[in-house]
Amino acid sequence: MALIKSISGIRGTIGGKTGENLTPLDVVKFSAAFGSWVLEKNSGNKIVIGRDGRISGAMVQQLVVSTLTGLGIDVVDIGLSTTPTVEMAVVWEKAAGGIIITASHNPKEWNALKLLNERGEFISGADGALVLEKAQNEDFNFAVVDKLGTYTVNDTYIQKHIDTIVNYPLVDVESIRQKQYKVVVDVVNSTGALAIPPLLAALGIEDVIVLNEEITGKFAHNPEPLPENLTALSAAVRKHKADLGIAVDPDVDRLCFVCEDGSMFGEEYTLVAVADYVLSKKVGNTVSNMSSTKALKEITIKHGGQYYPSAVGEVNVVNKMKEVGAVIGGEGNGGIIVPDLHYGRDALIGIGLFLSSLATHKNGIRSFRTRYPDYFISKNKIELQNGIDVKEIFEKIKTKYKNQPVNTEDGLKIEFDSDWVHLRTSNTEPIIRIYAESSFETTANNIALRLMHDIKEFL
Repeated sequence: MALIKSISGIRGTIGGKTGENLTPLDVVKFSAAFGSWVLEKNSGNKIVIGRDGRISGAMVQQLVVSTLTGLGIDVVDIGLSTTPTVEMAVVWEKAAGGIIITASHNPKEWNALKLLNERGEFISGADGALVLEKAQNEDFNFAVVDKLGTYTVNDTYIQKHIDTIVNYPLVDVESIRQKQYKVVVDVVNSTGALAIPPLLAALGIEDVIVLNEEITGKFAHNPEPLPENLTALSAAVRKHKADLGIAVDPDVDRLCFVCEDGSMFGEEYTLVAVADYVLSKKVGNTVSNMSSTKALKEITIKHGGQYYPSAVGEVNVVNKMKEVGAVIGGEGNGGIIVPDLHYGRDALIGIGLFLSSLATHKNGIRSFRTRYPDYFISKNKIELQNGIDVKEIFEKIKTKYKNQPVNTEDGLKIEFDSDWVHLRTSNTEPIIRIYAESSFETTANNIALRLMHDIKEFL
C-alpha cells in the first residue's frame, strides 16, 4: 500500500511487497542503514529503542534488535513506551542514537521507524539522506561472531519521565492537587495507558476514568486526536460529570483537551494555552509550523516576545526554535516542545503545564478557553495517486493567486487579508493537506474548498 521515506522516518503499511510496504526485509534494511550510519559517526555503539502498542510492534522490534546487535551495536530496549520517553532515554543512557517504533497517529496497519541522534532529537534531513543512501546501496558491514552487540531491557524510563515532569519548575503540583479534578482520559489502546494515568496520580489527581486502556493496538477509533474521533471521550466527560477530558495519540506526543460540556478545547489551542502560561513566567520567543493558528503569534507579542513560523515537521520546528532561542514551541496538532526539558513533542509536559495554568483559573475549562481568540482552522486532505507531480500543481496555483502574498518555504501558503491557506504534501501519508484559517468557520471552509477545487482541476 505505501512506504514513505521522509524527515519523519521510514513509515509504511505492514505486509505486501518488499520496497512498496514496511515488510520485514524493509525493516532490516533501514535498521541496518541507520545502525551503520551511527557507527560511522563514532559517537558510540549504543542505541535505545522503544515502541508504541501497535499490533506489529513486537514483530518489528525483534527485527530491529537482531539487526542492530548483528552490526555490533549494544541495544537498550525500553519496551512499550512513548516517543518523548525514548527521546529522553537516549540522553539518559548517553546513547549514540535511538529508534522509536511507531506510526504515531496513523491507523493500525501502519508502523514506522523514527530515527533519533545522540541528543534524542530526530535526525536532520541531510543525515536522513545519508541513511537512505546506505539503505539503497545496502552499504552494511555486519559484525563477526565475537563482536556482536548486547541486548538489555530497561523498563524504568516512563517513571523517570513522570518524575521529571512533576519536578519541572513551572509545573505546579500543589495547585493542581487542590483543584481535585475529575478527569476522563482516552489512551486509544496504546502506551498512553502506561504514562498518563500514573502522571495524573503524581500530579495529585485521584479521580481518573480511563477509556481504551487495554494495550492491544486495535485502536477503538481512528487514533488521530481530532474532534470527529473523540465523540466517545466527549460523551464520557458529560456522563461522568468530569472537569475535563484528555486525549493523546498512540505514541503520546500529541495532546488535546475536552471541556466539561463535551466540547473541544481545540487541538490548536493546546500549544496556545501552554505558551501563554510559560510566557507569563518568562519572556521569550515562540515557534510553530506555518499550518498552525495565528493565535500563538498574538499571544507571543502580547507577552513581549517574537513569533517565528517554521516548515511543518518536528525537526523543522526544533531547528527554528534553536535558531531564535524560543522558550516554547510546537505544532498546532497538539504537539508541545519545551526546550529546557528536551527538544521533542511531549504530551506529558503538555499536561503538566496546561493543568498548572488551568488551576489558576477560577472557573472550568470551557470558561478558560474564552481567554483565547476563536479562530477556526479547516483541515482537509486529498489523496494522491502514484505519479502525480505536486510541484507542477502548486506552480499553477501560485500563478493563479499571484496577486496574494505567497510563502513557498513549505509547499504553498497564501494569505488573504487576515486569513490564510496552506497546501503541502504530508510527511507521513500520500496526501496533500489543505489547511485554512479565518475568524469565521464558513470562511475557512470556503477558502479550503476553493483551493481543493483548484487542485482537482489541475490534477
